[in-house]
Amino acid sequence: MNPATHMKYITVFCGSSEGGINSYMQQAYATGKAIAARGYGLVYGGAHVGLMGAVADGALDGGTEAIGIIPTFLNKKELAHPRLTETHVVSTMHERKTMMFERCDAIIALPGGFGTMEELFEVLTWAQLNLHQKPIGLLNINGYYDALITFIDQMAENKFLKPEYKHMLLVDSDIEKLLGKMEHYVPQVNDKWFETAK
Repeated sequence: MNPATHMKYITVFCGSSEGGINSYMQQAYATGKAIAARGYGLVYGGAHVGLMGAVADGALDGGTEAIGIIPTFLNKKELAHPRLTETHVVSTMHERKTMMFERCDAIIALPGGFGTMEELFEVLTWAQLNLHQKPIGLLNINGYYDALITFIDQMAENKFLKPEYKHMLLVDSDIEKLLGKMEHYVPQVNDKWFETAK
């Protein structure tokens, strides 16, 4: 069964900052709206600030569910979004990531910092290890991820990553096109991740 054909909830990883140009916030909001327009629910980190707040606003304004998962120490700083369908307060960042993963059928990463990178690469690693087959998308707004995509190519060129594993990360600069790729994603059969890259 292709898990992408049964997508109901999409987890979005993204920054709690607004970024250096307005288009990051605009595209985060558009991402939330696009998720809603296709009938999906949003799962995300629960904050009202930065790109996180914008994607939640877009989803809510589009009429869909927005489920926030926020750790206690951030909730105490009054960073939780006040309009969410559900808010889950958890004890640790690890619990937050686990719940965000378990509650979704697909994942999209928008621009962000260390936290977004860590979340993205963890779910990619789990896919490589065949622990899940959920589509993973990267929204490359304004070329933000160009250098990362080049670095992933370098991983493969230096034989630290099998070339076919690059295709586990679906990339586009347009959210509608990215969602289309995710909806048609066919997971590769992968039970030999530990063999040397050729």
